[in-house]
Amino acid sequence: MKNEIGVIVGLRAEGDLFGEVKRFDLRACQLVGWKPELWTGETADRVRLQAGASGVRVIGFWAGWPGPAVWNFVEGPTTLGLVPAAYRAQRVAALERAGAFARRAALPAVITHLGFVPENPSDPLFAEVVAAVRKVAQHLDGLGLEFWFETGQETPTTLLRLIQAVGTANLGINLDPANLVMYGKGNPMDALSVLCDYVRNIHAKDGLYPTDPMRLGREVKVGGGAVRYPEFVRCLGEIGFEGEFIIEREISGDQQRRDIADTVAYLKRLLAETP
Repeated sequence: MKNEIGVIVGLRAEGDLFGEVKRFDLRACQLVGWKPELWTGETADRVRLQAGASGVRVIGFWAGWPGPAVWNFVEGPTTLGLVPAAYRAQRVAALERAGAFARRAALPAVITHLGFVPENPSDPLFAEVVAAVRKVAQHLDGLGLEFWFETGQETPTTLLRLIQAVGTANLGINLDPANLVMYGKGNPMDALSVLCDYVRNIHAKDGLYPTDPMRLGREVKVGGGAVRYPEFVRCLGEIGFEGEFIIEREISGDQQRRDIADTVAYLKRLLAETP
């Protein structure tokens, strides 16, 4: 396998964006931005110049969207992604704006969560989501960009169905195996067999299945959850995956940095053992 390990980097208005990447002795990252007011030409130029000067490759721009976001099973369906009609138009516009930012910053893709996509293809809401995704995808395609979806709120089969229904050639998947577990949506190894043609990179994250049906399962350090990373990495090798493992640890402070450093070493070991 020819894979790079990277980390999540948050978009900021000023300062060194990529110093933390290099402190982990890494050369890849995924840029995340939840504040459209920062998606300016000036900030995009700073991203491009700092990335070039640091030697860090930014593999894509993870774009959040305006409006509420509640990460649970109760309010999540009505607040997350492009599914809720109340916020859909402004979020489509935000993702198109993210495309302009990504293009100017010389990034190859815009990434986001789509939300709780309906599993029933006959549900009128499914057709509405397909139309919204196609609008963004066509806009990004016109900019020479790909549009990737982070797994989470939908089953792998539902996501594949949506990709086929949208039908543009620039779609891909930022596969987060922990989300599949934490949302109770699928086994990561089985998901690979469904989504393998579209997987562009991996969120290296781990988690536990939900035991409270109102709340997501708990996120944990890579190797300590239900993803079963040795098997998962081996399955990725079997399908010829050569993308990036982008570490995401959803805590903060010194413990987050220690866990990321441990995960870098852990993934290096697993990758070295994979043919």
